[in-house]
Amino acid sequence: MAILGRAGWRVVGFWRPLGAVCRTSPRCYSVPSEHTTEKSVPYTKTLKQDDGLRGPTKALPSSADVVVIGGGSLGCQTLYHLCKMGLTNVVLLERDRLTAGTTWHTAGLLWQLRPSDTEVELLAHTRHVVSSELQAETGLDTGWIQNGGLFIASNKQRLDEYKRLMSLGKVYGIESYVLSPAETKELYPLMNVRDLYGTLYVPKDGTMDPAGTCATLSRAATARGATVVENCPVTGIQVNPDHMGVRRVRAVETAFGTIQTPCVVNCAGVWATKLGELAGVNVPLVAMHHAYVVTERIEGIQNMPNVRDHDASVYLRLQGDALSVGGYEQNPIFWDVVSDKFAFSLFDLDWNIFMQHIDGAINRVPALEKTGIKSTVCGPESFTADHKPLLGEAPEVRGFYLGCGFNSAGIFLTHTLTHSMCWYVSLFVCVCVCVYLYVCISICMC
Repeated sequence: MAILGRAGWRVVGFWRPLGAVCRTSPRCYSVPSEHTTEKSVPYTKTLKQDDGLRGPTKALPSSADVVVIGGGSLGCQTLYHLCKMGLTNVVLLERDRLTAGTTWHTAGLLWQLRPSDTEVELLAHTRHVVSSELQAETGLDTGWIQNGGLFIASNKQRLDEYKRLMSLGKVYGIESYVLSPAETKELYPLMNVRDLYGTLYVPKDGTMDPAGTCATLSRAATARGATVVENCPVTGIQVNPDHMGVRRVRAVETAFGTIQTPCVVNCAGVWATKLGELAGVNVPLVAMHHAYVVTERIEGIQNMPNVRDHDASVYLRLQGDALSVGGYEQNPIFWDVVSDKFAFSLFDLDWNIFMQHIDGAINRVPALEKTGIKSTVCGPESFTADHKPLLGEAPEVRGFYLGCGFNSAGIFLTHTLTHSMCWYVSLFVCVCVCVYLYVCISICMC
């Protein structure tokens, strides 16, 4: 098997240590066009087989209070929270199967501390739902693993930032500690701490299984009355002006029928821009390749916390007795033409691009230099210009909500979004009732 400290792996066919490759290979990060094709595998069959289903898995209702489009993490979370807040006539439409597109291959990391107090609140709520609430409600395991999280500070400014995060976390009851390099070494013996100023340790951070979480969320939502329809791509969104000239959502069109609805939630991930175009809504996000590799077994890594090194732009996720190693490139590959047929597929990993993460990963955990690679994952993710998610009602069309552009952090829940949608639907119902009563009174007076 290939070695993490060897840049070529099987793909290019040479077997030299990373140190030698770094000294002899030019750092060329040019992006060849062939890397935007789907991952090529030397098999005639794949794990995800076509089961012959061409139509929707359930009959479409004629109307719904809310239609959620997209069966990934955000779509399932939105559906669950809408039902939990009292809405029962809610439909989720997925063009393929739940988790198709991005969610099925995501790392599933949950870091509770963020610079924004809103995100900290959402993440604390996420952890509660995934770690205890869903399992108590459904009896199903979400795959939650609480192994803690470490933020790495390799300079004083970063450590000061982490101290502010710790102070913010205290407001929301999030347990965290600033550790010295020696304390960090005691907690994580395989870590190189010689270049550290300190770390921020959050013992109740962890990881979840995205597929298991989505399955549990959808099960809980359907038990509350929601309808989940797979194999049902959306072909159009009807938008008409009201008597005041304001454009409003009227219905969602599919090849198998039309659902009348005043409210649509766009949770389509990298396909959110295309879905927005159907309603005349601009969704400012771009699709990129996002990759990580899974190592072979590492002796002594068991039960270690997940690691995020912001200065090196690298994360190390515990994967049983191995690690998932990934990061965020300064020169990512854009997916310019988003394919509608891309579901449970991957891209070929461009090692010229991914190699910039290797130095930081090996510097932080030196044992990785002689550790084998078990698998590689490179799939699509959606990103926004300001690295903030797109949440809330679109300005162009009333009743068209965005729940997308989560910048590879789509696991935290859209609780705020569901509050605003419930308010909108309640207002819509109240207006309809008032109009109905007005008409009835006018008829009676006549």
